[in-house]
Amino acid sequence: MPYTDHFKLTDDLIQHLDIVFGALNDPFIESRYTGFLAVSAVTVYELAIKTIFNEFAEKKHKVFGTFSNAHFEKLNGRIMIGSLKGEHVKRFGDKYVARFKKKLDVRERAFLKAHGASVRTSYGNVITWRHAFAHTGVIPATATYLEVKTAYQHGKEIIHCLAESMRH
Repeated sequence: MPYTDHFKLTDDLIQHLDIVFGALNDPFIESRYTGFLAVSAVTVYELAIKTIFNEFAEKKHKVFGTFSNAHFEKLNGRIMIGSLKGEHVKRFGDKYVARFKKKLDVRERAFLKAHGASVRTSYGNVITWRHAFAHTGVIPATATYLEVKTAYQHGKEIIHCLAESMRH
């Protein structure tokens, strides 16, 4: 399954929530939906990352694929950019870390220029908001539904950079 297929789960949720938010006028319920969106976004990020690493390893060698599947089974939130570079990609070799870093730098500059937004900050914010909601039940007051939705979309760029970096 292509890693991008995982995004459909959250993309479909957003389509539904866009309709729901039009009829809502309750800040508490809106904050709950916003928190659920952050949780969903990070879940699909994790699934996509696992798929990228596992497919890469399986293409290298069947045994490596088996090892990778077992290793990444419990990725559980350890997907900040620093963890991706320093912990996960590093296990595959410095060549892939360098590729990932270069692709991130290029994408960041291009995205800032084209959209005035940082993909790194967006990705990190979604993960931070998810952790806040999942562990305290509260989404930061400064994170609106639109901000979480937009940050999720921008954060996908980090996943695309990872996928591009983990090619043979």
